Amino acid sequence: MLTPPTSSTGTKVLLVLACLVIVIAGLKAASAIIIPLLMAIFLAIIASAPLHWLRRRGLPVWAALTLILLLLASALISIGSLIGASIDQLSNTLPRYEQQLRTLIDHAALQVSHLGLKLPPGGVEDLVNPAAAAQFFGRMISGFGGLLADSLLIVLTVLFLMVESTTIPQKLRSITPDPDKTLGNLSTFMASVKQYLVIKAIMSFITGLAITLYLLALGVDFAILWGTLAFFMNFVPYIGSIIAAVPAVILSLIDNGPTIALTVAAGFLVANLVVGSVLEPRYMGRGLGLSTLVVFLSLVFWGWVFGPVGMFLSSPLTMLVKIALESDPRSRWISVLLSAQAPAKPTLPS
Repeated sequence: MLTPPTSSTGTKVLLVLACLVIVIAGLKAASAIIIPLLMAIFLAIIASAPLHWLRRRGLPVWAALTLILLLLASALISIGSLIGASIDQLSNTLPRYEQQLRTLIDHAALQVSHLGLKLPPGGVEDLVNPAAAAQFFGRMISGFGGLLADSLLIVLTVLFLMVESTTIPQKLRSITPDPDKTLGNLSTFMASVKQYLVIKAIMSFITGLAITLYLLALGVDFAILWGTLAFFMNFVPYIGSIIAAVPAVILSLIDNGPTIALTVAAGFLVANLVVGSVLEPRYMGRGLGLSTLVVFLSLVFWGWVFGPVGMFLSSPLTMLVKIALESDPRSRWISVLLSAQAPAKPTLPS
């Protein structure tokens, strides 16, 4: 009796790749819905830590949920109002900054020509386009502003996720063949994700607050906006702090001159060095590191899928994938490839 031919490895790989293309296209098409949902999931994971702390102190579930949601809603509304006002003001002043940047570029071009250096046929604007730079910063900041505009949807989704989380273990226990193993893997997975997101959120908050207070002391315009941008971009390792510092330094150079711009750059550098090199490694540990190449590729990929907000989501999403792969012995080898360092013992798929 003949047995049906089995699918070749190449066919399976092509099928998996085709499925990935369809999923990625769906994510990109539904980004307007998925981005607030992802933010709600991350916030729900972060909020679960204070929720458990309040419950251990004897507070009922409904009271703890109400307190956390009130604090979350108040924070989002307050930050959203401040950032919205800053974005409106920045949008109105962008033409002035663009003109000042053109003047600065023309002055720099004149100095360069006096040194005998040849410029491109189109001038310095072939290298630095003020209009394109202003539009880029505007799109990036507007993306975060749009995210905060969905605060009501995010808060409601967080509420339903946290309420639903109390019944998930019982549901999994009733539908899985090996509930103890499944719940154990899920518990390990959620504990790793919660540790990463909670510590990263605290470190990002410290970074954003320090930069905001520092810029306010220097009298730099839109200090709250730049501090909030530093908070978001701190979730992107290696290059997030550079991306957050660029608009603040450039606008300080245009408005206040090179001395203040260098002072602003030094403040960003010190804040990120203290938090990223001293505080974060002390509490984060070394078990959740991603390869530098993976961080860069994830930044490009998630930024392409979800726009400017995708840059903020890139590291948590990639870390989520890594932890999920790590929890299953069959896919642990992929997690090793995503890691910054190789494990002490070889990890092979079983």
